[in-house]
Amino acid sequence: MMSNRVEILEEYRQANSQLATLKEKESATVQSTSETVQIEPRYGEEMNYLSNKCAQLDMILEAMDASED
Repeated sequence: MMSNRVEILEEYRQANSQLATLKEKESATVQSTSETVQIEPRYGEEMNYLSNKCAQLDMILEAMDASED
């Protein structure tokens, strides 16, 4: 695991950015009509992976903050 806070922040930023891009792509494929829209995530697996990665990196950063207090 990386111990350098700057590296962790950078990895978090990149994962968050990728996640936002996928969410945009996903929502762009959904077109609203009068019919019921069924959304089948094209990027579901990758979005889950990135969400989990962000959550883990966030926990690491919080732990680092707490240990500095």
